[in-house]
Parts: sequence; C-alpha cells; structure tokens
Amino acid sequence: MYLADRSAPAGAKTAPDGASVRARTVSSTVLALGAVSLITDVSSEMVTAVLPLYLVAGLGLSPLGFGALDGVYNGVSALVQLTGGHLADRVRNHKSIAGIGYGLSALCKPLLLLAHSLGPVGVVLALERTGKGLRTAPRDALISLSTPPESQGRAFGVHRAMDTTGALLGPLAAFFILNVAVGGYDAVFGVSACVAVLGVVVLMLFVPSGAAPGPEPVAAAQRGGAQPGGAQPEGAPPGGANAARVSVREAAALLRLPRLRALALCAALLGLTTVSDAFLYLLLQDRTGIHEQWFPLLPLGTAAVFLLLAVPAGALADRIGRRTVFLAGHALLLAGYGLLLWAPHRAALPYLVLVLHGLFYAATDGVLPAAVGASVPAKLRATGLAVVGTGQALARFGCSLAFGAAWTVWGTGPALAAAAGGLCCCAAVAGFVLRPAAPGTEPDSATDPARLPRGTR
Repeated sequence: MYLADRSAPAGAKTAPDGASVRARTVSSTVLALGAVSLITDVSSEMVTAVLPLYLVAGLGLSPLGFGALDGVYNGVSALVQLTGGHLADRVRNHKSIAGIGYGLSALCKPLLLLAHSLGPVGVVLALERTGKGLRTAPRDALISLSTPPESQGRAFGVHRAMDTTGALLGPLAAFFILNVAVGGYDAVFGVSACVAVLGVVVLMLFVPSGAAPGPEPVAAAQRGGAQPGGAQPEGAPPGGANAARVSVREAAALLRLPRLRALALCAALLGLTTVSDAFLYLLLQDRTGIHEQWFPLLPLGTAAVFLLLAVPAGALADRIGRRTVFLAGHALLLAGYGLLLWAPHRAALPYLVLVLHGLFYAATDGVLPAAVGASVPAKLRATGLAVVGTGQALARFGCSLAFGAAWTVWGTGPALAAAAGGLCCCAAVAGFVLRPAAPGTEPDSATDPARLPRGTR
C-alpha cells in the first residue's frame, strides 16, 4: 500500500528519471479521505445492497417505478454537485462543504426506518443523494489539490480502493444482519445510520481544513525556491486569506476550456448508456435465478475486483494515458452486457459478469476525475469536477428512466440490447472526441494562461 507522503530529507535519492519518491506516495489528506469514504461506504452500501429487493419485492414497485426512483436517486445528486463544487471554491473551504454533505447523508439513514411507502422513501433517498452531491466535488478537489499532476491517477486509485473496501464490507454486513437480526430491513437501516455518524466524526478529526500542498510545493519551499511573480505552485491550496471569491461567471466560463468540454461531453454520452448497478444486479438475478437470500452479496463481486485493481488501473492511466484506460473500461462493460445477452447459462456466468463490472469501475471511476483535475486551474478545481460529474450523473438519471421503461414495455433482453448498442456507438464517439491533440496545437489548459477564462489567470 502507498504510504502518506513525507518530506524527503536533504540529499534523498531520486529515481533514474529524476522523479523523487513522491511519485510513488500519496498525501495524508488522500489517506484520511479514503478512511472517511471507507466508513461511509459501509453505511451506504448496506442500504444500496438491499434497496432494489426491498423496493421491488417488499413494496411491490414495477420495473418502471423502480427506474424512476433509481433515476431520482442518482439525478438529485447530479443537480446538487454543481452547488457543492461552486460553494467549495467560493468559500475556500472544501472540508466544510464536504462535511455538510456527509452529515446530511448520515441524518437520512434513520429516516428510512419511518418510510414504508414510495413517497416517503423517495423523499428520504432524494435528501440522502443531496448530501452525496454536496460532498463529492469538494472531496475530489481535496484529493486533486494535495497530489502532484503526474500522480493524480494513482492518488484517485488509492482513494477509490479504500472507498471500495467499504463497498465490499457494506453488502456483507447487510447479508449477515438480514439473516440474524430481528426486523430485517429496519435492522439494516439502523446499523447503517450508526456507521454513517462514525464517518462524519473521522472527517472532522483527521481531514485538514484545506488541501495540503502537494509534495512538489513542499520540496520547492525547502529549496527556498519560489515561482515567478508569486504564482501559486500546482497542488497548493487555491488562494489564501486575501484571494478573490470565485464568481458564478468564472465558473460558467470553465466550459471554454477545450479539454474540460470534451471530457464533460464524453462522460455524459457514455452515462446515457450505462445501466445502473441496481438494474444490472436485477438483470443478473433474472437471468441466473439467484435466490433472494444471496442478492445482497452480488455487489461484493464488483467491489472485490474494483478493490484489487483500482490502484494499478490508476497508475497505468498515469503511465500510458487516461483516455486509453477510460475507453478500455467501457469496452469491458460492453462485454459484460454481451454475456448477459447471449452467453449460455453456466455456473460461471454471474462471476464473469461481476468481474467485468468491477474492471469497468477500476478503469473509469478514478481515471475520469484525474483527467479533469489535469484540465482545470486549482482555483476552480471543485467546480470543474462538479461540471463533469453532474453531466455524467444526469445522463445516468436519463438512462435509468429509459431502461426502466424499456424493460416494462419490451422485456429485459431488448432493453439491454438497446443499451449495449448505444454504448458501442457512444464509445466510438468518445474515442474520437478525446483523441490526443497534435503536438503544439493544444497546450495544457490547467497551466497555460492563454487558455484560461478571464478572472482565473
């Protein structure tokens, strides 16, 4: 595992290419946020693992009704992401905004104990997703700002691996609670609330209020160096006590950055044809006849693969290019759709589909924000991450609604075939849009002043 970065002593050896040991480390901020995400994901995934079955089998929702609720579950988070990202950049305190988001999500968990019909459940889930939307961009901005540019993929991979450890433990906890506790689903919701509170406590105690400078600025300071004109080094906290507040106009102007615009477009296109996890697990159960008792364990397969490969995939993206790894992840998801559609029913089918699903997340979930972080100035990092995340989540909201309707009208096979065809077409478009620029034609928009919106230079 990668240790928290520490300042190297004078005369420390460097790698043959001149890079110091920092290239193989992540900051303590990343590790602390990883611990918060681990604990919070235990809580969230306990609920997520049983929610599809609770709503469809327990409350009797149709696939269309579940698709609408699943869309709301993801769509509300998308709409709030922009608010969370902009507020974090505006008040210059990413931790506070993230803390509000984590706290709101924790408060919603016990409310599920009181909601036993579609309306109240929908309201509680919308509030819980509001918390997730508020915290996502500030949290990712803290990771990005505390990491040097060449190690962004690795840092996000480490965080996502820790996050996924929680996603692995959550369904396992839900499985045991459902089998041993009196009260079934209510017991799961109650334990989930207690775990969520612990995550908020860890955030308040161990995550610094601002993004700590990355290893590069620290090393520069030790050498007594300074950038010309007092410019802030990459990875340092954006602004200071006298820094001007970020305006809405500046945030909106971010879409003038060509690379960010391309990333936002491709994330949205691919999100339109990415079937939600809940639907994929329901499809897997429908295809293989998995007993309801084992349903909460299906996310474990995805999480286990994600956990093992998130860090290697992030490091590989840093080395060979994030575009290549990102598109390869969607090709693996397409292969999973193909297995669900046409593979003969064998005992290994569920395992193969879950492995491909986990590979998809390992190759995309941390790689996309790493690419965004390299394309946005530090002053607007949280807002840039929110712009891309919002577009992707809104697209997945639309996919949930469309897929639920298609399942209701056409059945599972034609609905998934349509999603697979759409994913193939969108991946081809994304590959073209994200093609590498010709040398010298598109400078790095995060560092070239000529490409930055007015007010962010």
